[in-house]
Amino acid sequence: MSEAINEEFRNRHSTINKEGKRNWIYALQPKGKLYQYRTWLSYFYLILFVSLPFIKIDGNPMFQFNLPEGEFTFFGVLFTPQDFIMFGIGMLIFILFIIIFTLIYGRIFCGWICPQTIFMEMVFRKIEYFIEGDGNKQKNNNKKEWTTEMYVRKTIKHIVFLAISFGISNIFLSYIIGIDGVFTIMREPISNHVVGFVAMVFFTLAFYVVYAFVREIVCTVICPYGRLQGVLLDKNSILVAYNYLRGEPRNKKKNSDGAGDCIDCGMCVNVCPTNIDIRNGTQLECINCTACIDACNMMMKNVGRPPELITFASENAIASGKKFEFTYRIKSYTAFLGILMVLLAVLVVTRTTFDATIMRVPGQTLQENSDGTISNLYRIKVTNKSNLTLAYHLVAADPTVKIERIGQPLDSLKGRQLTEETFFLKVLPANVKKRKVDFEIKLMSGTKLMESKKAVFISEY
Repeated sequence: MSEAINEEFRNRHSTINKEGKRNWIYALQPKGKLYQYRTWLSYFYLILFVSLPFIKIDGNPMFQFNLPEGEFTFFGVLFTPQDFIMFGIGMLIFILFIIIFTLIYGRIFCGWICPQTIFMEMVFRKIEYFIEGDGNKQKNNNKKEWTTEMYVRKTIKHIVFLAISFGISNIFLSYIIGIDGVFTIMREPISNHVVGFVAMVFFTLAFYVVYAFVREIVCTVICPYGRLQGVLLDKNSILVAYNYLRGEPRNKKKNSDGAGDCIDCGMCVNVCPTNIDIRNGTQLECINCTACIDACNMMMKNVGRPPELITFASENAIASGKKFEFTYRIKSYTAFLGILMVLLAVLVVTRTTFDATIMRVPGQTLQENSDGTISNLYRIKVTNKSNLTLAYHLVAADPTVKIERIGQPLDSLKGRQLTEETFFLKVLPANVKKRKVDFEIKLMSGTKLMESKKAVFISEY
């Protein structure tokens, strides 16, 4: 890299000019194979994002983060505050996943999967291209005196931005209070749902401000993950990188002796949504969106030179001149990632709809009954973690053990409610061979086993 570039590099933020003012980015629209892949992935993501709140399993939404009530639903399984330990394990796995994923694959999440990037680049930016034209046209028009057409176009753009932000805010809220809750706020008077209405307005304005004005500053300054990656990456991390061994020294002339493949066209900078020059090396502002790879490949094709001057590679791979390969480090970390994901899936899948606690009633001693059995008195607290009212009854796994319920027996459990009942456990003295014996109690919903619990039977053996 030339001394001039080194002198300029790192002197200021990519979105701030020499006067310290906002350097508005007019990114050109990328064209290429990777951009097309990102577009398809984004469409899939957007369809998933919009449709998931409408999908329910046993009355529970597919995903919901009910922060006001401290409840979380994953794949239709409800996690209540009583599941704090399991939720903590899930969060620990999630954090480890982020750390390990970043160590191996860099910040590719930001450019390909992050909602901020997908909405900004694949929704709002494309609408802006459609209404106002490509980046160069926008830049030239904004330097001129605004005409009536420009005012009309910008007004239409911001109205569309605000409408989409309103839609996003409603979908976002549906992940917190549920899609039914959102529809309730819309149908009923505002006075009945002041907090919900204020939240809807707040998120609408927040999304509008972010995507219309803040934009890339979220990725370069606000997002904590962007800062975290700076301490997670190493020279073996895979990232979007410029092959300086092949590209330097730069020269605009096609057949200059001793010149590298880089023709210094600047296209990699022009398409970058954070306005960095990837040729200066790994930078915090790079979100690995791969727009520069597509732009560079297009230019290399135009001048008859090999592609992949900018590519996915680690710093060590570029320095050694070796092609990218899955090292033992990457394979082992990827395997560990897979184990973590399987563990999390097992935790979610094995979570039961009924959650119960069975305890002996304090102060109650062993009772001898007229039918020759002995009994202990128990109290069961059971929660139905679905949104549906489900049938319920208790069955002893041992057919010789009888359950005698006290008072009006429960035959159903309402959704998301804690219910209690009391029952005797009657056993034959011959079946009790020690002072404490565990008997299995099955919680049934019709013919379906929902949960199994142990009841500790205390005798005078």
